[in-house]
Amino acid sequence: MRRALVGVFALSLGAGPVGVFLMLRRMSLTGDAMAHAILPGAAIGFLVSGLDLAAMTIGGLAAGLLVAVGAGVVARATEIKEDASMAAFYLVSLALGVMIVSLKGSNVDLLHVLFGTVLGLDDPTLLLVAGIASLTLVTLAFIWRPLVLECVDPTFLASVSRAGGVSHIIFLALVVMNLVGGFHALGTLLSVGLMMLPAATARFWVRDLTALVVVATVIAFVAGVAGLLISYYVGAPSGPAIILVAGAAYAVSVVFGPAGGVLSRLMPRRHLEA
Repeated sequence: MRRALVGVFALSLGAGPVGVFLMLRRMSLTGDAMAHAILPGAAIGFLVSGLDLAAMTIGGLAAGLLVAVGAGVVARATEIKEDASMAAFYLVSLALGVMIVSLKGSNVDLLHVLFGTVLGLDDPTLLLVAGIASLTLVTLAFIWRPLVLECVDPTFLASVSRAGGVSHIIFLALVVMNLVGGFHALGTLLSVGLMMLPAATARFWVRDLTALVVVATVIAFVAGVAGLLISYYVGAPSGPAIILVAGAAYAVSVVFGPAGGVLSRLMPRRHLEA
């Protein structure tokens, strides 16, 4: 439980800010697609070395980056839109990964890959997740301005700087890395949940970007702690418990959130007066 707590804290530090930018750039479903895309690479690493941390991490990173680049190339070289291209890639990747794991492993191994084992994190995995979180925060500090400008006005950014394309590629690499880190704890099917649900929840409470990043990170960590406590006292699986707590926070925010929630939109507001 202590190792799981540290792992959730590290995941929250990296996934929280990344999830916010995914949401603001309207790439939320892209994050979900890329979470599935890492599965065949991790499965090949499993096929070669079993449940080896290095092999599965390298395979997951390679597969995620390959799918991200491939979907982008197909979208730009053909008439198909990027969302449809990404959907095609991730569906094939998911099926391929499940098949590869099933060829060598048992149902237990398949469940481990798909849903993770947050209570089974060892020291190398914790160091990997902490390293990814640290690299994410440092990198975001360097590309913060072009990322923000691209969210607000990508046309203006393209007219004054060439940093938009570079920052977009770096950002996609950060997404893949955080998904790979989350994969070891929550599996491929749930890793994106700790990235997107806190970001979407925070959007109902604050509008300022800096506050949005902080609130999303805090929500991710609180959901992790609450999910671990529920799994300990109730005997529920830890990964799904964490994501369900985050989902419950999202549901409450949809109704009661002051920044665009249902009740706030129904309540009359005073008009601004000169």
